[in-house]
Amino acid sequence: MIEATALTKSYGGRTVVDHLSFHARPGVVTGFLGPNGAGKSTTMRMIMGLDRPTSGAATVNGRRYEALAAPMREIGALLDAKALYAPRRAADHLWCLARANGIGRRRVTEVLDLVGLHEAARRRAGGFSLGMGQRLGLAGALLGDPPVLMLDEPVNGLDPEGIIWIRTLLRSLAAEGRTVLLSSHLMSEMEHTADHLVVIGQGRLIADMSMQELIDSSSRTCVRVRAVEPERLAALLARTGAGVEQGPDGLLSVTGLDTGQVSDIAAHGGIALRELAAHRSSLEEAYLELTQHTADHATTTPAAA
Repeated sequence: MIEATALTKSYGGRTVVDHLSFHARPGVVTGFLGPNGAGKSTTMRMIMGLDRPTSGAATVNGRRYEALAAPMREIGALLDAKALYAPRRAADHLWCLARANGIGRRRVTEVLDLVGLHEAARRRAGGFSLGMGQRLGLAGALLGDPPVLMLDEPVNGLDPEGIIWIRTLLRSLAAEGRTVLLSSHLMSEMEHTADHLVVIGQGRLIADMSMQELIDSSSRTCVRVRAVEPERLAALLARTGAGVEQGPDGLLSVTGLDTGQVSDIAAHGGIALRELAAHRSSLEEAYLELTQHTADHATTTPAAA
């Protein structure tokens, strides 16, 4: 388990992580989300003992990282795939890590096979593509067969086959009872991989809930209905306290009611329906709605020529 308790980090008077508390639990892939500059990387660095908290604490299985007797056997991390000695061969890179942590050479071979780098074991890491570098970094994270994994943007540079592979791997590791904390800006991939989400903005916790709960909380999750008499139906639906927005061609977007309730109200009013469907918000839509006021920068959409 990873636990952050009132975790705070300030640099030069600027608070980057602000009294952040959350858990990443065994058997669950926990997605760690937030805009650029939200404090995700700093939080991960504090968990790994690379940055000292200004206040609060971060623990792995109940202990601070520096108190772990065999760190790589407790937590495997991939924070920067480029953090390696480029002239060193891939197998030698892993063997250096293994020797420093009392891990046998056989495990180096196992993880190279696991991440698909067996044929590239004697190649120098500096010549690896971004995707191959990610695989080598993941091999290092898995080297100690740890019960806890923490990965920052692990699918960067991977092709579609590689993305599916890492998704399947992480879910299988969680199914074995391991703790997996995963940061990524690829919302579509996170939606397929994570079970639980921790969302932060400007260093503060915004949401800590299951994937389904976060998506269902979005105002963009609604019922879409098209009726013969859209104005009269909109008035009947509004009387229930539901949110009703009318779009083009009489399309109504309704929040606060499910499809069965909308259908019943229309039937009781004698209004014929032409279309009725539940619209489930995507994670991307829910995330953007949740974090729209927390980004350190704002962008605008260019006007059409």
